[in-house]
Amino acid sequence: MLRLASYNIKRTMALDPAAKSKFEVLFIYPHIKALYHYRIAHHFWVRGHHLLARWISNRARHKTGIEIHPGAQIGKGLVIDHGMGVVIGETTIIGDDCQLYHGVTLGGRGSTDCKRHPTLEDGAYVGSGAKVLGNITLGKGSKVGANAVVLEDVPPYATAVGLPARNILKEEKLEEKKENYVEI
Repeated sequence: MLRLASYNIKRTMALDPAAKSKFEVLFIYPHIKALYHYRIAHHFWVRGHHLLARWISNRARHKTGIEIHPGAQIGKGLVIDHGMGVVIGETTIIGDDCQLYHGVTLGGRGSTDCKRHPTLEDGAYVGSGAKVLGNITLGKGSKVGANAVVLEDVPPYATAVGLPARNILKEEKLEEKKENYVEI
């Protein structure tokens, strides 16, 4: 867990010009606290201690304003910038090096017992206030604009905006973006 926290701190320092020191990020940034509590809650969730896991995640939500269900699966390097109001649902899967802004909802549609929340592949970016709903996939390196409502898959390296969200890049531009994609 320390390696994951160290990686998240380095990634936050790389992405946020306002971050002045690793110490500041560790003790002040709410997404670091939320992810720390999520990792503990997730540990208990996968071992069947659901009440304890939900209690830990609920305490973290009160402290940070970021609600992460302990059943979600989150890779390394997630940065939640200005995280207040972020909601990550139970069956959400988030790959490595993704970025979310405040007010993002990774929510479900329907109340079935199957996968009902989105999957974010590595490097996906979701802008402020965006709602990504249902069992859909945001492809590797894709971007979702602020306040978009995404109800369908977004291809890798594409950008989706609007209500409901639509892809704004043509196929030839997607290939160009894929070639220029840089991992941190």
